[in-house]
Amino acid sequence: MTGAPTHADADLAEADRLMTICNACRYCEGLCAVFPAMEMRRVFGDADLNYLANLCHDCGACLDDCQFAPPHEFAVDVPRALARVRARSYERHAWPAAFSVLFVRNEVKTGIAAVLAAALLALVLLFTKGPSPMFDRHSGPGAFYALMPHGAMVATFGAALLYGLLALTMSARKFWRETGEPARARVEAAAFGQATVDAARLRYLDGGGMGCAKEGERDRRAFFHHLTFYGFILCFAATAVATLEHFLLGRVAPYPWYDLPVLLGSAGGLGLLIGPAGLLAAKGRRDPQAAKERRFGMDVAFTVMLFATSLTGFALLLLRDSGAMGSLLALHLGLVLALFLSLPYGKFVHGIYRYLALARYAQERREAARH
Repeated sequence: MTGAPTHADADLAEADRLMTICNACRYCEGLCAVFPAMEMRRVFGDADLNYLANLCHDCGACLDDCQFAPPHEFAVDVPRALARVRARSYERHAWPAAFSVLFVRNEVKTGIAAVLAAALLALVLLFTKGPSPMFDRHSGPGAFYALMPHGAMVATFGAALLYGLLALTMSARKFWRETGEPARARVEAAAFGQATVDAARLRYLDGGGMGCAKEGERDRRAFFHHLTFYGFILCFAATAVATLEHFLLGRVAPYPWYDLPVLLGSAGGLGLLIGPAGLLAAKGRRDPQAAKERRFGMDVAFTVMLFATSLTGFALLLLRDSGAMGSLLALHLGLVLALFLSLPYGKFVHGIYRYLALARYAQERREAARH
């Protein structure tokens, strides 16, 4: 007979205590994926708890419904406990490992990175082009490249994006392996397909769709999450289409307002204005007790970064034929550069880990159905 697992830290030990209580109660099993996944286990090692923590969508429904929630002596607060484990998992799986410190006081470090990146780009443009071109009016195709050559722009932002993708990939690989799925393990394509559908629909953010959820607060959060997510996708699509137009069709930015990259970018940018603003407002309305111990700064830093990037993008679109174009271009590109470099070390990683947790959950359900 084996004893209880020994955990790496107090947060994991607390999550184990709560999962053991919840596994005996099972009142919340219809709320989300966490509780059915929990019921497939009788003991909870660190790998299991990290998996369950990243499977959690932080809707708060289980805290609202729990009969053992504080001030009960059992003090069952699953959202708080899993949020703490989840935040630790971001640090634990960061790549390179030395950069895990970037998750601590993330809001301050992200803000500093954004300011430095924008200032650096402005200085580079000033020293390479001089003050006159920086503040002169430039219009028509190639106006942006009068300040920063296309090759330099592609090299700078391509390298930043590739680094961000590499760091995210390595971090996700560590998370996948250390939460119980070695790289060689066979996960069926159908499981990833189900995870893709669940992630795209934000299936578990509604807490099972039960109750009023504080007058529809979860529905509003889901709506703003959708705007943010699909806004990001549309902006990425705009960049991809612009790249194809440049290299395949020889068309040079900035493009007219009716061209596809501008239409996609404007639609995505609108989503990245309304979505983040709504998420910030929703965060301010959440129950302070339910929000306690969450990485509030990490959430806010990433959300504000998305909002600021979109806002400066719209300002650049509207004022690109004026003398303010140079300054706005430096500010916007600096924010984009900081966003690319900070992706692996902020709130963005939760989407990657949660997707992998959903894939693992889908695979577990498929295997359970066979037995």
